Amino acid sequence: MKHKILGLGILALMLASCKAPLGIANVHTEKNIYITSALPEDKAMDDVIQPYKKKLEGAMNTKISHTNVELNKSGDNSNLGNLLADYTFEGADDWAGKNNLPPVDAAVINIGGIRTIIPKGDIVTKQIYEVMPFENEIVIIKMKGKDLEGLFDYYLKTAKNNPVSHLVIETDANAISKKLINGKPLDYNKTYYIATSDYLATGGDNMFFFSKGEVIPTGLKMRDLFLDKFKQNPEISAPDDVRLIFKNKKVQE
Repeated sequence: MKHKILGLGILALMLASCKAPLGIANVHTEKNIYITSALPEDKAMDDVIQPYKKKLEGAMNTKISHTNVELNKSGDNSNLGNLLADYTFEGADDWAGKNNLPPVDAAVINIGGIRTIIPKGDIVTKQIYEVMPFENEIVIIKMKGKDLEGLFDYYLKTAKNNPVSHLVIETDANAISKKLINGKPLDYNKTYYIATSDYLATGGDNMFFFSKGEVIPTGLKMRDLFLDKFKQNPEISAPDDVRLIFKNKKVQE
C-alpha cells in the first residue's frame, strides 16, 4: 500500500512538471545594447549627473599650492621623491607623537609609487591624485638596529633611487661607505621606528627586510597626507640635499 501511494505521488509530480516546466518557456530575452559613440545620450540622466560632474571638476581643479621649479622623480635624489619622503616622515612622526609612540627616525618610500611629475606653476588637487593614484597607508616599522642593516644592504645591492628621509646612504662599488640615521651612525643596540607604506612593509619592491620588524598601522592614507601637506605649504620649497650616493655604481643582478 505504501509503495502504491508513493508511486501515485511521483506520478503527480511528473504530470505537474509537464504542465509547467519551471516557466523556462516563458523567459523573454532582450537584445544586447552596445555602448558606443552612436548611442544617443539620455538627457534626463545627463541632467542628474552634470551638477555632480561640475562640482567634482571644480574640486579637482582647485589650486592648493605653487612651485617655482618642476617637481620630478629623476635621478638618485629627485626633488619630488625627497619632498614626498619628507612628508611621509612628518606625517608619521606627528601621528606617533599623538599616540604615545617614540619619534620616527626615518622614512622610506618607493619611486615607482610616484606616477608623474608636477610642472612648474600652480598645483591643483587633481595633480596629487595623478602623482599618487594608489590607496596606500603609512605604517611605522619598529626594528632592531641590527635588523635595519638589511635596509642599507638593499640599497647597496640595487642602487635604486627609492626616496628616503632622515637617512644618508653612501655606497662605493660593492661596499657601504656611509649609513646615517638622523645624522648618526647605525646603532645595532637601538630600536628604530621607520615610516613607510603598507606596500613596502609587506615586501613590495623586494624590501623584504621590513619583515623582521613589527608593523604599526597608522590609518593615514599617503595621498590624503600629501594633499594636506601641499595645502599647508602655499609655496613649495623643494629639498635639494643629497641622501643617496652611489659611487662607482654597479647594480647587482
